[in-house]
Amino acid sequence: MNREEIKTILPHREPMLLVDEAVKHEDDSATGYYTVRGDEFFLKGHFPGRPIVPGVILCEMMAQSACVIFTEQMGGNTLPVYAGLDKVRFRGMVEPGDTVRIETRLVRSCAPLFSLHGEVYVGERLCVSGDFSFVLTKKTEG
Repeated sequence: MNREEIKTILPHREPMLLVDEAVKHEDDSATGYYTVRGDEFFLKGHFPGRPIVPGVILCEMMAQSACVIFTEQMGGNTLPVYAGLDKVRFRGMVEPGDTVRIETRLVRSCAPLFSLHGEVYVGERLCVSGDFSFVLTKKTEG
């Protein structure tokens, strides 16, 4: 899926849409990609003179990439909401110019709660790993 196709299932929009491309695999896993341009809002103060993508942003990239696993349930009136993060480890920095590859896989499904494992790479270098869960809930107007 390209960025426009991703927008049909995710409610996120710029500047919080953090996946450029995503591929859903048949084994309940997904791969997402994002190229850090250097002008993102989260780099402006993190850190002046040495911009590094914040860990929480990398975790958000994992969750957004994973949502393509649930293409059939997503879109329209569905809102994916983080329910937890566990065993998250930051192992390497992500900087402007890097293209990250985000590997996610479904570990457990008990709808509406889903548990997953994710890993973020730059090239073959592992930068983040962790377990996370989210709930698919309904959007409310307001």
